[in-house]
Amino acid sequence: MNELLASRDPEDNRPVLIMPQDEGRFGRISDPRACWAPAGIRPRVPKQIVREYLYVYAAVAPALGKMTALILPYTNTNMMNIFLQEVSQEFAEFYVIMLMDRAGWHRAGGLNIPENIKFIEQPAHSPEVNPVEHLWDEIREKEFHNTVFNSISELEGHLCEALVKIQNDPARLRSLTNFPYLKCDSFLKQPDPMVPI
Repeated sequence: MNELLASRDPEDNRPVLIMPQDEGRFGRISDPRACWAPAGIRPRVPKQIVREYLYVYAAVAPALGKMTALILPYTNTNMMNIFLQEVSQEFAEFYVIMLMDRAGWHRAGGLNIPENIKFIEQPAHSPEVNPVEHLWDEIREKEFHNTVFNSISELEGHLCEALVKIQNDPARLRSLTNFPYLKCDSFLKQPDPMVPI
């Protein structure tokens, strides 16, 4: 972190914003779970296995209670470039430090990294340190269990609604993603990640 900040142009006064990032896969394979029903009634739960998927690319700014998310058809370098451009534009007034895992498309030679975004890789094999993983758990638990979709476009519409619900609820987003290490003074050498360094 300190190396990234030291390499920054001394005249760049944009506030630093820490944004964890991840991709989640959502598909038409249903997720049957136990559910409540009145005594004496056995609930019927639909189930299907259709191997069609979409991917959500998301980056969250817990300090602001904001996020950027795109639903894209694949996980590859081209899709990552589209997502990085979106984040760069939406948070153009910030110097973004993006925390991410070591997926191949995060490290590819063809990656076009915008000038206001710098990467920090999380430790290998440690999804538990990535706050965005909580978004995927929340969406799957609250919006996708015991549900089947007749088409990939129906899945996409449902996924859009779920993302918009979270995006429009900053308190919920903070609750899910504001991990203690993101607020640690030693991580930024200051208590408030919105203060220019």
